[in-house]
Order: sequence, then C-alpha cells, then structure tokens
Amino acid sequence: MSSQLKPAVNERDHLQGAASAPIEIVEYGDFQCPHCGAAYPVIKKMQEVFGDQIKFIFRNFPLSESHQYAKIAALAAEAAGLQGKYWEMHDAIYENQGQLNDGLLYELAQNLGLDEQQFEQDLQSTALNEKVEADFESGMRSGVSGTPSFFVNGQKFDGGAEDLYDMLKDSAE
Repeated sequence: MSSQLKPAVNERDHLQGAASAPIEIVEYGDFQCPHCGAAYPVIKKMQEVFGDQIKFIFRNFPLSESHQYAKIAALAAEAAGLQGKYWEMHDAIYENQGQLNDGLLYELAQNLGLDEQQFEQDLQSTALNEKVEADFESGMRSGVSGTPSFFVNGQKFDGGAEDLYDMLKDSAE
C-alpha cells in the first residue's frame, strides 16, 4: 500500500524549480538528521541534471527527541523565508550541519544579510511554529516515520535520495 501525500503541495510550501515541472519531489526532512544531510548533495545533483523537469519541495519534519537543534533550525529557515531567503538558509544549514547550534543559525542569518532583529522576532513567532507543526502533522498523515522521506508526484517513494536519483535517471533514458 503506497502512502499519498497529504495535503498536496500548496502555496504554503517552499518550492524550487518550475511550478509546471512534470516531476514533483517532496522531501520531509530534519535539518539535524545525518541522513538528510547526506541526501542534500544528491538532491542538488538531481536538480542540476534534470533542471526544469523537477520541482522540489521541502517540508519540515524535525525529530526533536533525537535532534536538539532540528526544530530551531526549521524555524530559522522559515524565518529566513519571511525575508525571501528560505532556500539560502536551507542550504546553509545543511552545508554547516556538523556545527549546528543556536549560535550558528544567527551567524548564518548575518551571512545572508537578514535583518537580525526581525529574524530573532520571527524565530519566536507563533505563526512560524504553527507552520513547522503543520508540516510535521502532514508528514504523519502521509505515513512518514523517519527522515528523509520522499514523495514523487504525490506517492511515497520507497528508498533514499540515491535510489530516487537512479530511478529518475533510468526513466529518463
């Protein structure tokens, strides 16, 4: 039985690529999860190779019990998003995952040229907390039990980022 993505991708999601792309990939990820960290360069490679054929959506699935900074990192990415730098923060967190802590998030915000006072306020915002919670709940409803979990065109994909890349390569040939 395959699990369906619930809800479908919508305007609340962060999307990279052409909205009309035929292949929609949704990742439920945790910014502190080492497996998500390992998937990050593979997804970048997929986006490079398949370009306009792919749209990529990232939904927050912080496993806070195991990862102390997962939730604050998700909030930091969302807060950066309010200043138009969601993907820059997303990438910067994964690229510095080994040093992830509260201080790093403020440093990244500074490096991205964010308004730091605004960033700090937004980290505390109920709306952003609710967005992260809503992503997490949508993951639960979609049958996500761990990270990273991928959905391709609304169907749960059984495998990791490398498997996904191989499947796309095979179907393109």
